[in-house]
Amino acid sequence: MNGSKTYEQLVAENEALRWQLDEATETIQAIRSGQVDALVVQGAAGHELYTLKTADHTYRVFIETMNEGAVTLNQDGLILYGNSAFAAMIKLPLSSVLGISFAEFIAPTSRIEFDSLLADHWTGKWKLDVALISSGGNLVPCLLSATVLELDGGTCLSVILTDLTIQKETQQLLKVNNEQLTQTITALEVSNQALNRSNTNLQQFAYIASHDLQEPLRKVQQFGDLLHRQYADQLGEGVGYLERMQLAASRMSTLIKDLLSFSRISTRRDTTTSVDLNQVVNTVLSDLDLRIQETNALFEIDDLPNIKGDQSQLEQLFQNLFSNALKFRRLDVSPVIRVESERIESSELPELIRPTPLANVYYRISITDNGIGFDEKYIDRIFHVFQRLHGKNEFAGTGIGLAICEKVAANHGGGITATSQPGQGATFTVYFPA
Repeated sequence: MNGSKTYEQLVAENEALRWQLDEATETIQAIRSGQVDALVVQGAAGHELYTLKTADHTYRVFIETMNEGAVTLNQDGLILYGNSAFAAMIKLPLSSVLGISFAEFIAPTSRIEFDSLLADHWTGKWKLDVALISSGGNLVPCLLSATVLELDGGTCLSVILTDLTIQKETQQLLKVNNEQLTQTITALEVSNQALNRSNTNLQQFAYIASHDLQEPLRKVQQFGDLLHRQYADQLGEGVGYLERMQLAASRMSTLIKDLLSFSRISTRRDTTTSVDLNQVVNTVLSDLDLRIQETNALFEIDDLPNIKGDQSQLEQLFQNLFSNALKFRRLDVSPVIRVESERIESSELPELIRPTPLANVYYRISITDNGIGFDEKYIDRIFHVFQRLHGKNEFAGTGIGLAICEKVAANHGGGITATSQPGQGATFTVYFPA
């Protein structure tokens, strides 16, 4: 029992050992961070001085502050030194990896290539894509850059490990996006093929509408005229039915012609030619000259710009707008139609006008009349096919003219809208890219 120590002695020895351990830990950390250049160690032969070389000091400071992982290996592949970044990559305390074979942290998928390089390439520099395996079993893709060094202790391998996790994730994301883009392009090609087929069918329909459907109507009208001229006296009250039949056939013929015009205008033509809108308007006014004289209409027209477009489509747009202004006139006053033009920024476009693609600057061309006007609650209807605000007995027409105007404006990268009040005229505003 004489060799036994008291409780107080054990506590004192434990405290001394803890103090020595703390001091050793602080010393190791100071050496690693480069704060210490020399150590004095008390041994059997007395005090001995161990000097840390300046190059080693600088190297340690540099390596410890790197974002990349860094390890030094001996020729057996054992880890002589590692930095904190490497420890974080494999999720282990740095103290637990020193002296361990570096190959233990190489994933099986990279092991054969790494072992081959480690065995045969102990000269110069080399790089290798590897995957590390962390303590939790997660794979960490890395670029391994190795340099052979001749140090005092012999030949060593300095290894720098660049974490490629984000790069690999980005590459995978790009791959997925490229695959989706390829699928989208393929879908667009299929859509374009379908559109081409649709345009072909539309052209076939246009031919049928212009010939095959019109021909029977012409026969009805011709035989109706023949009956009226030769047998009117014999028909008696039947003449009225015959006239109603001829009027219906005439309206049907007009409807087919308007449908034909809409189908043709729906196919976007070349809109890269410069077109003088002054010339377009003059052509339309010349075509409407008789109607203008009959209604005693007055046109006031600003100087209009040149735009990129299809002249025949633009002539149809202005023809429809001017014809409507003359048709829907007030009987107590002569029609006055005012055409104005100005440049505006795209930010000034109405909310309903959102062309694709969007230009920076537009021409705003307004056609204002003093006619009967309309209630703006119908603004969503008037640009649709067959939409009429008045009965056919009040005003002739098929309800296609404004739909054609909307299609022409869209074909030219613009749009059309309108404002009005009953009895106070209307303003139709067309927007074209400048």
